[in-house]
Amino acid sequence: MLKNKVVIITGASSGIGMAAAQEFINQGCRVVIAARRIELLNEFEATCPTASILSVKCDVSVEEDCKNLINKTIDKFGQIDVLVNNAGISMRAMFRDLDLKVIKNLMDVNFWGTVYCTKYALPHLLKSEGSVVGVISIAGYKGLPARTGYSASKFAIYGFLDTLRIEHLKDNLHVMIFAPGFTASNIREQALVADGTQQGETPRDESKMMSAVKCAEYLVNGVKKRKAEIILTPIGKFLVILNKFFPRLVDRLEYNYMKKEPNSPLK
Repeated sequence: MLKNKVVIITGASSGIGMAAAQEFINQGCRVVIAARRIELLNEFEATCPTASILSVKCDVSVEEDCKNLINKTIDKFGQIDVLVNNAGISMRAMFRDLDLKVIKNLMDVNFWGTVYCTKYALPHLLKSEGSVVGVISIAGYKGLPARTGYSASKFAIYGFLDTLRIEHLKDNLHVMIFAPGFTASNIREQALVADGTQQGETPRDESKMMSAVKCAEYLVNGVKKRKAEIILTPIGKFLVILNKFFPRLVDRLEYNYMKKEPNSPLK
C-alpha cells in the first residue's frame, strides 16, 4: 500500500522521527527527512539508497523553512503522500517559575511547526488523497503537571488536526492523531526548564519505555490503515478513558505519579 509513496517526516534526526523514516523506507517509500541538525540527517541518509531519501535542514518554527521543505520535496519527487508532523520539544517546570519565552518556544515548534508544514503540504496531499499525521502525546488529552507549555501545544495540535479532518471529510484526506506514551528518545534530555535552558538528562529510566522502533511501527501501520487516532501504551489508554469519567481522581493520580520523578518540581 505504501510502495513509492512520498513521505515527509519532521524532527527526523533522532527518536521516533528517525525510526519512522527507516520503517517507511522498509515499506518501499521515498522519504524526506527534516530537522535542524542536518549533520545527523546526512549520516542517516548515507545508510539509505540515494533514490529513496532526501535530507532537508528545517527549523519548523520558521515558516519559510517549512515552505522550503515542501518545495524541495516537490522538486525532488513531484508529489507528497504523507506528512508526519513529528518535530517537538518538551519542558519541565512549574508555571509560576516559568519564563514565558519557554511556552512561546514550545508553541512555535510544536504547534506552529505543525500548522506551517501542513499549510504548504495540503494542496499536494489533497491531490494525492494522502495523510497528515500529528504526533502529540497523552499530554494532548490530559494536562500534565509541570508541563503547561507542552500540554498546551499538544492540545492545540489535537484541535487543529481534528478540525482539519472535519473540513475535508468530502476530500478523502486522511488525518491521524498519534499519541505515544513515554517512549525512549532524547526529548527529555532536551526538555526546557524554567529559564529556557535544556534539562540535560532524562529524569526517567528510558530502558523501561517503549522503543522508538516499536512506536514507529505503530505509526506506519496506522497510516496504512488510515486510522483517525492512535493512543499507545496501556497506561496511556487507561488514563484517557479514566479521565472521561473520573477527572478529579486522574488529577490526583497524575500529580502523585509525576512528583516521583527525580528532582521533580512537584512537592
